[in-house]
Amino acid sequence: MYRHTVLAALCVTTGYASAGELDPLQGGSIDLGGFQGVVYYTEADNSFRVVTTIAEGEAGLPVRFEATLDEGQSLTISVPGRLDERSQTVEISRAGGKLFVAGAEPPPELVRAGH
Repeated sequence: MYRHTVLAALCVTTGYASAGELDPLQGGSIDLGGFQGVVYYTEADNSFRVVTTIAEGEAGLPVRFEATLDEGQSLTISVPGRLDERSQTVEISRAGGKLFVAGAEPPPELVRAGH
């Protein structure tokens, strides 16, 4: 129960970051279909330590992703869609000394050979 309260509190105190720029320690909300969460970063030794936490609804177990991004690097978090639905993705990138969060382009649809 405690971890859900903390995640909910973070979501309430942060701004929506579906496409935008974040400042250090400024949280942003992300929406990946049935999964919602927050992303923030800190600076250390010319790198950005990015922390993203998502959970499926209120009852879902939170999952945390941590990465260190140098200039020009990015990471993508993807949640698979249901059958015949596209995945939901968010791309977090570092460019020009800033961190950007945006919905990533969905991957191309795969078609089975012979269909």
